[in-house]
Amino acid sequence: MRDSGIGRVLVASLHQAIGDLLPTRLAFYESFLAVQALRDGTIGLAPLSAVLSFLRQEGEDYDRIMTRAGELAAEWTVESMAPIERSTMASAPPWLRARLVLRLARQLVRRSCAQSRAASRLRKKTARVDVLDSVFCTVREPAHHPLCGFYTAAFRRLLELFALPATATATDCRGRGDASCVIVVSLMAAADGPVTEEPAA
Repeated sequence: MRDSGIGRVLVASLHQAIGDLLPTRLAFYESFLAVQALRDGTIGLAPLSAVLSFLRQEGEDYDRIMTRAGELAAEWTVESMAPIERSTMASAPPWLRARLVLRLARQLVRRSCAQSRAASRLRKKTARVDVLDSVFCTVREPAHHPLCGFYTAAFRRLLELFALPATATATDCRGRGDASCVIVVSLMAAADGPVTEEPAA
């Protein structure tokens, strides 16, 4: 990545999502960002911000693209893990696995953009993830709806990939005028047991 700290996982997933869902518009977006730079994750913050600004003008397609990009980012993040790390997480009991996946989600935020951070807290079946300085939510005028679709989809998909079905909802969004982006993740019962049980001391 470059000094701007824009990560390859964000760039590549965004490029793929545009190609999948708006193929006739892909050339337009590539006019801002060189194709090789998109694939290598070497773009700057300014061209990325321009692409995001134009995507927000695509109406409902913005949410579709952000969802698709987030899911791809989650899948590629898991694929890039060392096999032993991936298998260890997959075989952990649900209560521990949920915490490990949330840690992976925080890492994904950091790897997507160096200026962004995430903190998470899991209580019973509900996790609260605070995303600070999301690159998606830096806008001049407040948005009418949350712009955190990339991270919302990524967190949900990460949990699914480790057999922890969940829903994720952005309750606060900096792009809408809130102090930070807050994503609430509701964990459902896993196939191999509840996520809230911890071993007895």
